[in-house]
Amino acid sequence: MAKLIGKTLAAALWSIGCTAMASTTLVQNVRVFDGATMHGSRSVLIEDGRIASADFHGAIPAGTRVVDGSGRSLLPGLIDAHVHAYQHLDLPLLFGVTTQVDMFTGVAVMQEVSAKMRRGANSGQADLFSAGILVTAPGGHGTEYGMAIPTLTCPQDAQAFVDARLAEGSHFIKIVMEEGRPGHAVPSLDLATVKATIDAAHLRGKLAVVHVSTAASARAALDAGADGLVHLFLGSAIDPAELDSFVALAKARHAFIIPTFSVLESIGGLREDDVLGDQDLMALLTAEQAQSLKGSYAPSPNARLLMAPRAVTAALAKAGVPVLAGTDAGNTGTQYGISLHHELAALVQAGLSPGQALAAATSAPAEAFGLGLRGRIADGYKADLVLVEGDPSQDIAATRRIVTVWKDGVDAASLRGAQQQKVAAERLPRKRSPLALPADGRISAFSKDKLGSPLGFGWMPSQDGFIGGKSRVALDVREAVEGQAPLAVHATVAAGFPYPWAGVAFMPGSAPMAPADLSAATTLTFRVKGDGKAYQVAILSKGVSIPVNVGFTAGAAWKEVRLPLSGFKGIDASMITMIAFNAGPALGEYDFQIADVRLLDN
Repeated sequence: MAKLIGKTLAAALWSIGCTAMASTTLVQNVRVFDGATMHGSRSVLIEDGRIASADFHGAIPAGTRVVDGSGRSLLPGLIDAHVHAYQHLDLPLLFGVTTQVDMFTGVAVMQEVSAKMRRGANSGQADLFSAGILVTAPGGHGTEYGMAIPTLTCPQDAQAFVDARLAEGSHFIKIVMEEGRPGHAVPSLDLATVKATIDAAHLRGKLAVVHVSTAASARAALDAGADGLVHLFLGSAIDPAELDSFVALAKARHAFIIPTFSVLESIGGLREDDVLGDQDLMALLTAEQAQSLKGSYAPSPNARLLMAPRAVTAALAKAGVPVLAGTDAGNTGTQYGISLHHELAALVQAGLSPGQALAAATSAPAEAFGLGLRGRIADGYKADLVLVEGDPSQDIAATRRIVTVWKDGVDAASLRGAQQQKVAAERLPRKRSPLALPADGRISAFSKDKLGSPLGFGWMPSQDGFIGGKSRVALDVREAVEGQAPLAVHATVAAGFPYPWAGVAFMPGSAPMAPADLSAATTLTFRVKGDGKAYQVAILSKGVSIPVNVGFTAGAAWKEVRLPLSGFKGIDASMITMIAFNAGPALGEYDFQIADVRLLDN
């Protein structure tokens, strides 16, 4: 099905984004990875945004810019087959990612980029092919991001739902099968609705891909006719018979698989230390952009969880099942563009050859998603190209040694240079000092009249209602104990949001969610007592979309809790926007009191 749809759309999609005018360029005496094979010394001629000749011989046209490719390799523009493109749309191109396949973003973003592509006016950023609004159940995964989206409840409504997405401009349909984790179930589409949605997409000649997180849901999605799986599943091991059966099923269904190691590693508590330690790559990320890359979803690493997806990926590649490179950028522990270079290394670590990994980020996603004449270096294809030092078919890390990026035949050197200058200027020694902490460090000044603080905007209720949740919180200042009036928090954590919470938050900036430089502090302390239940301190900094949580328990007697800020991995203390004390995500009634909250420098 995927190949048929790809061939059908190829001609129509060729017109998208390929009309940008650019000077004639000849990349001379360069290795060429054509999307499948690395060739020895060749010359590639670029004219009018296209590859005029992938193996040029003869007289060089007058006025041609000649680029020396000696010791270098020319690659098709890289394609990230799984992102959530809601911000930093100009960032991927700086890292050689000329196309992104988006699995869920705002309709306005999708439509804006699609319009620019149709006009041939998108040479300054990566092209975008998007599912638009994903297909999920009410309260299911995908409803937790702060924007109201339509949801699907039954098979009978699947065709109308799919048609509505296509009318908005979705290029394909993305379906969610996500049941949550032990202790935190998430509503999910039933199998009948999943199958009806896949059938509805196919009826309109569109691909249907499925988000899964378990082996069981992966098998079910393939059995239902999914064209591809946009994740693999974590696990410390996989039974050999189960592995063989799964691979055989994927091959029989002619499906493609996007493992998304970048986000799976983040869930397993691992960071992309290889790219974080690459000074040339990091010179293209502002401090805010780097923040997301420095975090992870789990507080401590568990590398064993990656054993199952690595084994599955190796077996899929060996069996000839298409494996696509996708990062799930937009999530904690990832960043657009740069994470794809880590993903390539992760695919090689999982068992792909460097050449197979390169194909997974070029020709394979172009074919799987029917993206037209891109993903290869061949006559007539889009001149989306990356020139790198060395030979990434032997050493996959060579993709990081970028010399030049072309998008629609336009050299992105000025864009890369401007970003490098911006980052360098940001890193110059700052004249301003960190925010001065109160002499005793105390940031709580609760009274019947005001939830005050000598620092920042102060305190306010924190709960999921502002993004559609149903949790509630009541705050009440009690009589002073040892000179400090405690704040009593009664939280009702209710279903209605996938990760519900309720509590109280401190805003250290001049306004709610404004960043403040708290780098003078090293430790957060507070006194607490309550109902014996588990709670969380949640800290958020600019550039991080999901708070980093550290747990504590509120027992029957007052106790002091001391938490080093260094324990909140991925949080930049110079850009903190919120410190919250929350109940959840387990549903129920919660009661705790908090007092004497301090930020200390020791």
